[in-house]
Amino acid sequence: MLAEAGDSGVPALRVWAPGRSLAFGRRDARADGYPRATAAAREHGFPPVERSVGGRAVAYAESTLAFAHAVPLEDARSGLNDRYETAVSTLVTALRDAGADVDRGEPPASYCPGEYSVRVADGGKVAGIAQRVRQDAALVSGCVTVAERGPIRAVLSPVYDALGVPFDPDSVGSVAQAGGPGDAGAVREALEAAFVDDRDVAVHDAADLSVGGDT
Repeated sequence: MLAEAGDSGVPALRVWAPGRSLAFGRRDARADGYPRATAAAREHGFPPVERSVGGRAVAYAESTLAFAHAVPLEDARSGLNDRYETAVSTLVTALRDAGADVDRGEPPASYCPGEYSVRVADGGKVAGIAQRVRQDAALVSGCVTVAERGPIRAVLSPVYDALGVPFDPDSVGSVAQAGGPGDAGAVREALEAAFVDDRDVAVHDAADLSVGGDT
């Protein structure tokens, strides 16, 4: 999808449910406690995987949503912060439109800490955003915790302890905790509407990574 966006000059969006897993970043994989962290993930029913972008470990529960927005670029050397800011604003708008009381930011000792995050107003982290840039396109991606805080808190506590990274279980929030829907389908529709806006959309099958509004 990223390559197609660069070749065609047409942005693309995909929103999907990855399924239960625990995604480790590159720094995690180099940590001395990484074997214990992956073992803890398996013990809690979260198959460990490694990702090439993003920061520290993130747990995906059954209703967790991931999104990827492929944006064509004219100059890969500029616009990085602007894309982050746009993504955060769009995500906040989408979740508020769905009925969730959320703000930009994250609580202390959060999982996968980063500047570009969304949290329950005065509560836990709901979403984080990462970015991958190539010469002709950027992929702005992230994940949204829709409902299951309990299993995520339970698995991240031993995982972060093994990695030697501070983590507060209360830093985990969700769309449902913020007063929004606990249904992933409703949240997905809100994300799609906000990121696509009023642009013309071509919908493609998930197996077809060509341009358009791939959902």
